[in-house]
Amino acid sequence: MRRQLLPLLLGACLLTACSSGSDEPVAAPARTTGSPAAAPTQYEQYVALGDSYTAAPLVPPTDVSTICLRSGVNYPALVAEAMPGTELTDVSCSGAQTANVTAPQSGQGGGTVPPQIDAVRRGTDLVTIGLGGNDENLFAGVLGRCTQLARTDPTGSPCRDAFVEQDLEAAFLRIHGNVAGVVRTVQKKAPDARVLVVGYPHIVPASGTCDLLPLAQGDYAFAELVTQGLNDAVRAGAADAGAEYVDLWERTAGHDICAADPWINGRITSAQTALAYHPLAAEQRAAAEAVLAQLR
Repeated sequence: MRRQLLPLLLGACLLTACSSGSDEPVAAPARTTGSPAAAPTQYEQYVALGDSYTAAPLVPPTDVSTICLRSGVNYPALVAEAMPGTELTDVSCSGAQTANVTAPQSGQGGGTVPPQIDAVRRGTDLVTIGLGGNDENLFAGVLGRCTQLARTDPTGSPCRDAFVEQDLEAAFLRIHGNVAGVVRTVQKKAPDARVLVVGYPHIVPASGTCDLLPLAQGDYAFAELVTQGLNDAVRAGAADAGAEYVDLWERTAGHDICAADPWINGRITSAQTALAYHPLAAEQRAAAEAVLAQLR
């Protein structure tokens, strides 16, 4: 029997439960946090589309008035800060899938946000896209379900055994197509915009284990393979649609959850650091540096 990828959002709380209000796209003023790098090119209207790895939930300060839980120092805010005069409209939202570029996103605890594409205007000249990880419930199955299955066989590979290889291959192909579709949707609405697709960071260690990422011993390699496959799919989608790709995989190597200097939070949610299994402030600074380096 073919098993389906199991639903859950990137680790915890489904990032959907913090508001009952709506979240209209508005320009987000840059905060004084220190520019991570300098970008020589000036852009007037910058729109950031993305999921929780763009929104950076619970990285202080976080806007908890909406279901999106956007941090005021996520990478879009840092990129805009490095380009004085650039107006940022950040509609990244925790829990977003590529489908939420053109369809509203609703939270389990109430609250709905408009389609992210609503923020893009014909005059928008810079767009970053950080989406794909929530499609097919991919990360959810790895970081959510796999940690649950670890209790059933802590020295084995129960999560790898629960997935069917063909299902994963098909999921990556669909994510590839979904990301390409998002890029084309943006290009159609803002034909002169520079479009950057931002990949995902290293989350799982290349070797070793740790209590902050409670997987079964045999599932660490599988989880690393899935997150790498996701990045490959996102990169391919960007290439198919003619967008630039910003690689975070190499830049964040050695800073996974289990690293001595982690840039991804472990299983403990903290309002002083980040949501479980989500980027810490250091990862967002690294992402901003990568985007700005691409814009040079």
